[in-house]
Amino acid sequence: MNTNRMEAFSDGVLAIVITIMVLEIKVPHDTEPGALVPLIPVFLSYLLSFVYVGIYWNNHHHMLHTLKRVSGPVLLANLHVLFWLSLVPFATGWMGQNHRAVAPAALYGAVMVMAATAYFILQEQIIAAQGPDSLLRRAVGRDWKGHTSLTLYLVAMLASLRSPAIAQAIYALVALMWLIPDRRIERVLSD
Repeated sequence: MNTNRMEAFSDGVLAIVITIMVLEIKVPHDTEPGALVPLIPVFLSYLLSFVYVGIYWNNHHHMLHTLKRVSGPVLLANLHVLFWLSLVPFATGWMGQNHRAVAPAALYGAVMVMAATAYFILQEQIIAAQGPDSLLRRAVGRDWKGHTSLTLYLVAMLASLRSPAIAQAIYALVALMWLIPDRRIERVLSD
């Protein structure tokens, strides 16, 4: 099978994830601007997660351009990524509603760890499907950015035990790190 169906399905799931997240921001009944103040942590959690889902969508899109056809293991690995990303709205909502609490900040990190791990597995399945001359292997190399992200997620989870605010700052730092365009795959495809 070519990648079109898998990409379309993944795009649909990610669009639904973003939609569910925004629906978690409840409209206040009061019309005064001050009624929005309690929503600031909820909005910031949404913004962070929106950026993350956008980053996953962008990198997933680029990664699939290295793939000519989809195998069973690639399909399963893709579903694995989508499963963890589908939990982002729950973790986002819980952390947004309880931004000073340990467990929601730690759970958010756990979901990010699992999504990153699932993404690594998908990446490795694509590399295996491509064989010894893998375009993706050449593009990602040692993948320092991916490994650094995973390490920072784990550090943030531990930091959440001491200070949820520090954990949230680390999650934001990782998102900022990925906002810098990653041109590795584009370079390999243009060669």
